[in-house]
Amino acid sequence: MSELTAESEAAALVSSEDRGLAYGDGLFETVRMASGQMPLWPRHRERLASGAARLGIPLPTELLEEQIALQCALGGDAVVKITLTRGVGGRGYSAPAEPSPTLLCRRHPLVLPAEDRYRDGLTLGVCDIRLASQPVLAGIKHLNRLEQVLARRQVDAAGWHDGLLLGGSDEPLELTAMNLFARFGASLWTPALSQAGVDGVMRGYVLDTLAPALGLAVQVSAGTLSQLEQADELFACNSVAGILPVRKLALCSWPVGDVTRAMQLRVSELFTGS
Repeated sequence: MSELTAESEAAALVSSEDRGLAYGDGLFETVRMASGQMPLWPRHRERLASGAARLGIPLPTELLEEQIALQCALGGDAVVKITLTRGVGGRGYSAPAEPSPTLLCRRHPLVLPAEDRYRDGLTLGVCDIRLASQPVLAGIKHLNRLEQVLARRQVDAAGWHDGLLLGGSDEPLELTAMNLFARFGASLWTPALSQAGVDGVMRGYVLDTLAPALGLAVQVSAGTLSQLEQADELFACNSVAGILPVRKLALCSWPVGDVTRAMQLRVSELFTGS
């Protein structure tokens, strides 16, 4: 690997020839910090490493950990955004044989959804745009987010809290920035993301930690909108906002369920250390 570029808050601007800027050739993570701690960092690091391997971008592990340590040393509550690109590559799609990756680590204020959304739930609409099927990129948090940008424009114009994104066969996949779960009795369902969508860090925490702790079976599979109508409760999640109930989707509505409340409590404990 040749020279490595890195950025903290005071570092230089990204080159205009960076492939992340030119082609979206890279990945990002948004990590929640609570009182100087990042309880979900190992999961973010694992996803970043997996995505970098799939894209063939060298991951500067030592530099990454140094940047995370610097952010934690600052303490407080924040959102730390980590961006990894293939670096400068000049014009054309062909990537350098020995890329010099760019690593950016930026700190932002922690801004959570309004309290009433945690208490009363989200109102969602169904977005017109469909997520394109691309199994090579499915699951990873790559920089190409134009589908979500366009979907969010519709969400904002319609006044929804968020929007549900469907796949090419009108199967539910995810919200614009959150994963979706539905409870059917003692089973927790979430869409399979083998063709499109982001395999969220909080999604993984729900599936392998929270659901078993609450005695829930888990099912990851393709589903339908009509299936969601039969659910006992719905919730959405991501690693910054945590768990939010879904109260309404188009003409359907659900109560805020006990499972959602129990998961909210456990996520709160995760970030408060209590």
